[in-house]
Amino acid sequence: MAINVEITKSNNENAASVLRRFVKKVRNAGFLQEVRNKRYYTRKPSALRRKNSKIVVLARTAAYEDDRKMGKTEEK
Repeated sequence: MAINVEITKSNNENAASVLRRFVKKVRNAGFLQEVRNKRYYTRKPSALRRKNSKIVVLARTAAYEDDRKMGKTEEK
């Protein structure tokens, strides 16, 4: 994916301000953040692992709701 960032220098603008505008435009384009995110490859969890973690979350939620109904914990 190509991202083009173009800056034109005006007559009364110095090099530092042109560079500052360029860096700001590159940062806003999100190109550097995308490259940094792709730096290390992380594998997606398997379907079984996702299923098991979902079961744990549902069990914790159910336990919390039971405790809340019994008055053992305060409501958020």
